[in-house]
Amino acid sequence: MKLIKEIAFASALTLASLVAMPSAFAHEIKFGDLVISHPWSRQSPMGADVSAGFLKITNNGAADDKLVSGTAEIAPVVQIHDMKMDGDMMKMFEIEGGLVIPAGQTVELKPKAKHIMFMKVAKQPAVDTSFKGTLTFEKAGTVEIEYEVVDPQATMDH
Repeated sequence: MKLIKEIAFASALTLASLVAMPSAFAHEIKFGDLVISHPWSRQSPMGADVSAGFLKITNNGAADDKLVSGTAEIAPVVQIHDMKMDGDMMKMFEIEGGLVIPAGQTVELKPKAKHIMFMKVAKQPAVDTSFKGTLTFEKAGTVEIEYEVVDPQATMDH
């Protein structure tokens, strides 16, 4: 009986340590009514002067907000982009006026869809590093974030 209690206690401690352990793959920032989940970026191919940022933004408030701009320490130009089909080609374009984050909803920025575009990148960040940036919202203001840099083949579920 004592052995079972010891095993149960050790298991509980192990489980508690895993639950309490912060995960680099699941960080989130709570900012007013907004929750920004897991900002990440991929290392772009050698020589590329662009990169992209991805994340989820949840608006827990009663009013819409709008992502209007951002900054990144890796790029002097940061834009909010979307993708659309134009004939047989997928084209990227800047979202004029910002990206609406509807009240009570989550907006996901992901590869081949809405994303943060980093332009004029002088040096690509390496896999398993991170870089700082900001996101500015029309109502909530500006929040500092950190993008985790992952393998170029990664998806949101990396």
